[in-house]
Parts: sequence; structure tokens; C-alpha cells
Amino acid sequence: MEHDDISVGLDIGTTKIVAMIGRRNEYGKIELLGTGKAKSLGVHRGVVNNITQTIQSIQMAVDEAIAVSGIKITEAVVGIAGQHIRSLQHSDYITRPNAEEVINEEDLEKLEKQVYKLVMLPGEEIIHVLPQEFKVDGQAEITEPVGMYGGRLEANFHVVVGQVSSIRNIGRCIKSAGLNLAGITLEPLASAEAVLSTEEKEAGVALIDIGGGTTDLAIFKNGIIRHTAVVPFGGNVITEDIKEGCSIIEKQAELLKTKFGSAWPGENKENEIVSIPGLRGRDPKEITLKNLSKIINARVIEIIEQVFLEIKNYGYEESKKKLIAGIVLTGGGAQLKHIKQLVEYITGMDTRIGYPNENLAGDSDESLSSPQYATAVGLLMNGLNKIEKTKLQEQQIESESLQEEKDTVKEEIKEVPKKSIFEKWGDKFRDFLDNAE
Repeated sequence: MEHDDISVGLDIGTTKIVAMIGRRNEYGKIELLGTGKAKSLGVHRGVVNNITQTIQSIQMAVDEAIAVSGIKITEAVVGIAGQHIRSLQHSDYITRPNAEEVINEEDLEKLEKQVYKLVMLPGEEIIHVLPQEFKVDGQAEITEPVGMYGGRLEANFHVVVGQVSSIRNIGRCIKSAGLNLAGITLEPLASAEAVLSTEEKEAGVALIDIGGGTTDLAIFKNGIIRHTAVVPFGGNVITEDIKEGCSIIEKQAELLKTKFGSAWPGENKENEIVSIPGLRGRDPKEITLKNLSKIINARVIEIIEQVFLEIKNYGYEESKKKLIAGIVLTGGGAQLKHIKQLVEYITGMDTRIGYPNENLAGDSDESLSSPQYATAVGLLMNGLNKIEKTKLQEQQIESESLQEEKDTVKEEIKEVPKKSIFEKWGDKFRDFLDNAE
């Protein structure tokens, strides 16, 4: 990549593929340099099922982003979702050879690498190993063990697992589109990065990302990820229901949903009707908005109840696991009218819509601060964080080597034997005599 402070987020969704190029400005906000969007062909419920079409869609989105920004890109951070994703809890420990030395980042990495060696079911691979709490020599509930003394370091991990074939297919699409994979991130984690505040993650919050093919869930408590899940339903099934229920084509169903759709059927009057042009000389169809919202309502309830079941599985009713900040809705499905009220009604939890605009620079295009771009913004942020982390590590190594050099010079100076006063006086006297001659 030509510019070392620039990153690219690539959201491969079921309905759209978004490529986002950006960097951080001096205020720490994301400055979007170029965005490309293409209709996603070849992805079903978050999983690639047609390689050729997916490659074409990725290339279209990337080319558009390059054309807008004028920046040549070579790598991207990619999001992964799909019904094959599952998560599990795991505990592991390492015994340190020297308890007299403080715990450092290398110890944490060693422990993390150990978890990656876990034996999975055939055809599965570990995507993320996310540490929760640490224990040092039996002392529990430690969130940051670096700098502490201890012989035994153990931790609870949230492990996210996916199918090897699905991950490889995404990798192949990226490579064939002429890009390198800078990193792969679970999409709900990326969306959380973009729309959740630190306070919400601390208080306890459930992020529901309603995409085209899947609905992703990420639960945070005390600032740590506690539970992730992917429900294999999204906005597409709502469109499908409208198409079947109203006997119209998909394009019209999608338009009806976004323009007139509502998740709350009570608000539409019986006489509110929308007319849809018929196919090839056929009579136009008249559809009541009340019927339309009934179809949408039934399917949204089903999706939210499935997600709510996952929240219950996490055990949010326990006082220690209480989600004080409630629910944050994001993704394209969060734009559906009155969905916030319906989610509050079903779950009884406070709900808000999550927009990624608080992380974007003030002059960003307003349409890009829509919930449907939350994942792309989150992936971009993820890439930028990685770049900053790498720079910090390089600076640390540099300063350490400089310090070592200084120490070596000091040692060498020490090794030069110091002359006594008599020797110094003798030298001066010799010089005097030499000059006198």
C-alpha cells in the first residue's frame, strides 16, 4: 500500500458489497477517502456460493472506491458472517519459567496461541480467540495482567469458530480480485466497533446487526465480548415474504419494503393503498399498507425472537449479566420504520438505532453514516487500529535497541581505565618536557 496510514474495509454482504478506504484525521476521527458499492451476487446468507459472481462484485466495489479516492489499494480487512459461525467458552493456562519477571505481551500471545491449537470438529477453524478475564496465581477477575508478577497465568476465552471451506472461499475471492487479506474479522465485532460506545460495552449491551442474509448478535459486558451468534435470517426473507404474499416481483417487493414498509401494523389505516404496475400490459396491483405491514411484522417478530433466545442463552436475567444499556440495532434492517418500538415491545429492553457517524469526520457523506454501512466502517477502523498497533510496536523495538546501544556505549566508557591524579600530572609533565625540547 502506497500510504502507510490508510486502510481498507471490505464488507462482503448478502445484498451488497462495500469497499471503504480511509484514514484517521488529527482528531482521531475516520476520514473517508473513497467508497465503492456493488450489488452482491453469489453470496447467500453470508456464505459465498458463487465464486465468479462474488469476485466480479468485489472488483466493481473496489474499482469504484479507487476511482473516487485516486489511491491504489493492495489489501483489505474483510468481514465474515454466515450461519456456519458458532462460538464457545474455553479456559486455558501457561506456567511461566520465571515468576520473578513481570508478565508481558509475549506471555499473553503465548497463551492465545495455545488456544488456537484447540482441536475443532472436522472442517472447522478458529477465527477469533478473545480473552475475557485473567487469573494470576489464583487471583481472579484481572482484566489487564501485563506488568504483574506471577508464575501461573490463566484466562477464560471466547472462541469464535467457522467452517474452513467458507473462510477459504472468501480468501480465494479476495485474491482473485487482486487484493491481499490484511485481516479477517467477525462482522458483529466490526459493527460493534463502529456503533457502540465504551460506556455501553461497560454497562452491558446487545448489538443486533440485521443484514440482508443474516442477523448477527454480539453481547458485551464490563467492556468484554461475552457472546456472539449468527441467526440465518435477515432483510431478504422479509422481501421474499412480501413477494410471495403480494404476488409481485422481487424488485417491487424490495421497493415496497423500504418505501412504505413498517414493522408495526397498528399505525396503517385500512384505506391506505399503494398501486404497483403490472407486468407487461397486465393491470396494476393494489396492495393495502396494512397487509404489507402485517407481512413484515410477522417475519420481524420471528427474527427478533430468535435473537432474543440467544440473549436469554447468555443469561441476561442474572444480576451479574444484566444488560443495562439494552439493545442497539444496526445494519440495513435497522432502517425499517418502527422496528425500534417492536424490539422494545418483544424484549422489554431499552433500544436505540446505532449509526456509525460518531466515528466519522464531520465532512463525511451523510448517506455513509446510515446503519447499513456500520460493518464497513467497523472493518476500516479495525484495519487502522492494526496499523497503529504495528507502528507502536516498531517504535518500542526502536527505542529498546537505542537504549541497548546507549547501554553498550556506557559499558565501553566504563571499561576504559580511569587515570589517577599522579598519572595525569605525569602526562602533563611529559608534554611540557617534549615541548621544551
